[in-house]
Order: sequence, then structure tokens, then C-alpha cells
Amino acid sequence: MIRTVIIEDELNLREINRMLLVDNFPDVEIVGEAGRVDEAVTLIKTEKPDLVLCDIELEDGNCFQVLQKCKPYNFRPVFITAFNQYAIKAIKFSAIDYILKPVNEYEFCAAIQCAIEQLGKNNSGIQTENLLAHTNYNNSCKKVVLRTSDAMHLVAVEEIIYCKSDNSYTTFFLHNKKEITVSKSIKEFAELFADYDFLRPHQSFLVNLNSIIKIDKTDGGFIIMTNGAEIPISTRRKQLIFDQLEKL
Repeated sequence: MIRTVIIEDELNLREINRMLLVDNFPDVEIVGEAGRVDEAVTLIKTEKPDLVLCDIELEDGNCFQVLQKCKPYNFRPVFITAFNQYAIKAIKFSAIDYILKPVNEYEFCAAIQCAIEQLGKNNSGIQTENLLAHTNYNNSCKKVVLRTSDAMHLVAVEEIIYCKSDNSYTTFFLHNKKEITVSKSIKEFAELFADYDFLRPHQSFLVNLNSIIKIDKTDGGFIIMTNGAEIPISTRRKQLIFDQLEKL
């Protein structure tokens, strides 16, 4: 059985989460529920769950405060939250599953199933630590968790030279010459890295402005990166891209 706790301060929403788990996941055993920070910490430490459903905003704080007190992370969190741009961005940087309120049964089941499939892979600590780093406003060294079929890669954003799209897959090219391919669209990463000096000169590419060494305006224009890669500039984005790059 998959030992599970529900951290939610609204009783009606807690009941919805419980019902969705019972109706859709027969292997899940709900071993406790809590709605306050201290209660949640005690529950997790006592019951040692495999899965923790966390509402981000609690009656007396938030779930990040709970997680900070629950090391080591031998459980996998799944966040349930009303739209909170900052929190969701931190969650996405850490490749952790989440569910938006109001809860949709299909999305709920998809997130829980994905989390269950990750149980036993011993990578929850990496993801949770990175999440907490992103919720620390004073932390300037930002990292992203790239989840592949067989591993979790923790990569500093500044180590990314550029990204290349292949339909629903994105390949990351890093300064250490390593390449990592994940099953997410480049559009998701363009939005995620919007505040980190990244530019999308072409629908298939996302480049780190700090890794550009030259702009060649011949043959339609292309960007030369520190690893020698030549990145095309699309015709419709050319003037916008040149204007942005000339400001560097």
C-alpha cells in the first residue's frame, strides 16, 4: 500500500481529495490528515508516508514551512494550489507534480499517477531541496530539475547554452558538453526562463544570452554560441531579435 497523508486546511476540499484518492487509487492508504503547519510536521514524521498531498496555503502558514522541517525527504509531495504564479514557477523549476484548484478529476489522477510512478527512485530530495531554494527570495543561484525517463538532473540555469526543440521534446546543451533530453515542449521552458536572460530567436531554439559570442547578419542571420553552435534567426523575429541583442 502507498501510505499517503493529506495536508489541507479546508475540510470540504480535504474530503474531495480523500474521495478522489479512494475512488481512483485502490493501492493508496490514507494514514492521516492535517490543516496546520505543526500538525502536518508531526503527522509526516510519525506516519512516514510515501506520498504527501500539500495545499500550499495553510491556516497558519504554508506547506514550504512544513517541508523545511521534514528532512530527510523520503516521501514525494504533490502540491494542490489556487493559481499562484510564484509558487507554481518554483514547482515547475523542480519538476514536481501539482494540481490547480478547483480540482479537476482528470488532472488530479494524472498528477497522482505520475507521482506514484516516481516512488522508489530516490530523487524526491533533489527536487524538494531545489523547490525550497526557489522559494527563498535571497537565493540567487537558480537551478532547474530536468526529469528524463531514467534520471533527475539538477542543472544551474547559467550552465545552459541553449535548448533545441523536437516536437514535444527539448534537448538542453550544457557548458560541460552534456546533452539532456526531456519530454516537455520548448514553450514551457521559454516561459520558465523568461526572467533569466533567455531569448527565443526561432521556434525551435531557446538561447542563453550570456552564452552568445557573435551575431552574424549574413544569410538571413544566425547566432553563434560558446560551443560553436549556429542558431538560426527566423525571418519574422529578425528585427526584434537584433534590437534585443544590440542592447546587450
